[in-house]
Amino acid sequence: MNHRFSLGIDLGTSNSAIAISEVESGQIEVIELTQVLAPNRIGDKPTLPSALYIPHPDEFPEGAFPLPWRAADRGEPIMGHFALNHGALVPDRLITSAKSWLSNPHVDPRQAVLPWKSEIGEQKLSAFDCSRRYLEHIRESFRYAMLSRGWDMALADAEVVLTVPASFDDIARNLTAEAAEAAGLGKVVLLEEPLAAFYAWTAQAGKDWRALVRPGDIVLVCDIGGGTADFSLIAISEKDGLLDLNRVSVGEHILLGGDNMDLALAYTLRAKLEADGRSISNTQFLALTHSAGKAKVAMLEDDAMAEFPIAVPSRGSSLFGATVSTKLDRQTLEQVILEGFFARTGIEDLPQKTRRAGLQEFGLPYASDPVVSKHLARFLTRSLENVQSSETLRALIGERARSKPFLTPTAVLFNGGVFKAAPIRRRVLELLESWNEGGSVRELAGYQPDLAVAKGASFYGRNRITGKGIRVKAGASRSYYIGIETSMPAVPGFAPPLKALCVVPQGMEEGSEILIEGRDLALVTGQPAEFRFFSSEVRSGDAPGQIIPDAERELLEISLLEVDLPAVEDIPAGQPVPVKINAVVTELGNLELWMKHAKSDRRWKVEFQVRTE
Repeated sequence: MNHRFSLGIDLGTSNSAIAISEVESGQIEVIELTQVLAPNRIGDKPTLPSALYIPHPDEFPEGAFPLPWRAADRGEPIMGHFALNHGALVPDRLITSAKSWLSNPHVDPRQAVLPWKSEIGEQKLSAFDCSRRYLEHIRESFRYAMLSRGWDMALADAEVVLTVPASFDDIARNLTAEAAEAAGLGKVVLLEEPLAAFYAWTAQAGKDWRALVRPGDIVLVCDIGGGTADFSLIAISEKDGLLDLNRVSVGEHILLGGDNMDLALAYTLRAKLEADGRSISNTQFLALTHSAGKAKVAMLEDDAMAEFPIAVPSRGSSLFGATVSTKLDRQTLEQVILEGFFARTGIEDLPQKTRRAGLQEFGLPYASDPVVSKHLARFLTRSLENVQSSETLRALIGERARSKPFLTPTAVLFNGGVFKAAPIRRRVLELLESWNEGGSVRELAGYQPDLAVAKGASFYGRNRITGKGIRVKAGASRSYYIGIETSMPAVPGFAPPLKALCVVPQGMEEGSEILIEGRDLALVTGQPAEFRFFSSEVRSGDAPGQIIPDAERELLEISLLEVDLPAVEDIPAGQPVPVKINAVVTELGNLELWMKHAKSDRRWKVEFQVRTE
């Protein structure tokens, strides 16, 4: 298909955005998103807050929230700026961080549980449905913007690139792609957010980007958004006189970001109120958390802002009289965020596993240790482990894979709203240089961290259309394995270890597939079969068909796989059918697993099941 333009969509935990890149001109433009700003008032903003407010059916008059592409229905959820601002006053009807719930291993993303712990009953929505609604709003707003300009642009003319965290496993990635299709965006290309940020940086720098990095560089993309801390490493090498880019490591899925910082600020402000003899209810604390988040964003965007006023209302009959007022000052902001989340720690200081109740407030499996510095140290240490497990990566990295007990970056690309604050960027650079024993670590600067992902995605989409431009070699971000029961005599009090079969190697390219030979399985017709599914970010050297002796100790279990084999011609019901595992990474970046009949071309798709135990 001949696409005329590419669309890059950043479906963010806190904010979403869309950018367009025309194939002919190559220009990249952020399309402002039309959204509700107040009852009966709409406006255009560069980002759409990923917030959804579910009004009570009698809360607003009929038709109070029309949008150009649809009439307003009473009780219809509202998205964007008004949803976020008004929802801070009625937090049990506000949904935020829905994206984080897509990867929650304990709650089915298709189950209507949001807002979490709310008592609004049947009005609740699922994380999947929230994602679909955000994407549907973005699609309609884009169409409206194009029609307003008199541009005849249909989505069929576009390559649509949708970004996901690098740390998302393939279950969360596939759910995101399904939500996009359900929203009318068709089959989208998935791109990791740190890679999108890197593409945006190269697009911003133009031809000069090649002079800003050099062979031997290892670029850390440090992406901290509303819900996740996402780390990736890109190695710069030289091949045939040209720079060659390889993504060599991605981090674990760490629920640690702006949401945690908002919560920490809220606890600090509540303690300040209590010290003054004022107390607030649990509902008011939720409102305080959302208000602290607004204050954080405003102050990080404006270095000159010394303080931000915060008013927390009550639902009492005297709304004004029950309002509790306080303020967030810059010293408190930087103390909580810098010393609490970006503390000066050593490379040997890794995250503590002790669960902290305060960070479990919103029902998500937040990181138990809130110190980003420690998670970054763990990532760099595990990155070296990943590189050393592969002969190819060891050769690519060279001396840096041998000189220290962690992989040392030479440059950092920051992404995410928190890094608008120069003191936080400086602190991360100071940390890296101290770990590197004074060795210089430079910043790759000069772009908009809140819009970079959408811009980079559209730039990447244009490169896909034209077949030209830079490309970071990435492929599968982790290796994947299927659990296999160990065949051995039963021993009282001893459970035999579960083995694992590598079915997808790390780095497996888009548009490729693998048939695992010599490891045939047997499925029974008419009976569903389940397999435990595992992954690893640090075993880049594992090959397809390789057996891992102890899956539960060496790998991370992420899901169950299920395949239901229908009746097979010429094979009686209930009889075993020999099959081989067929792994496919599609051109769009989706992982598919199939069971292929060993004696014919027939195959059956394996479905990913969300673990909720």
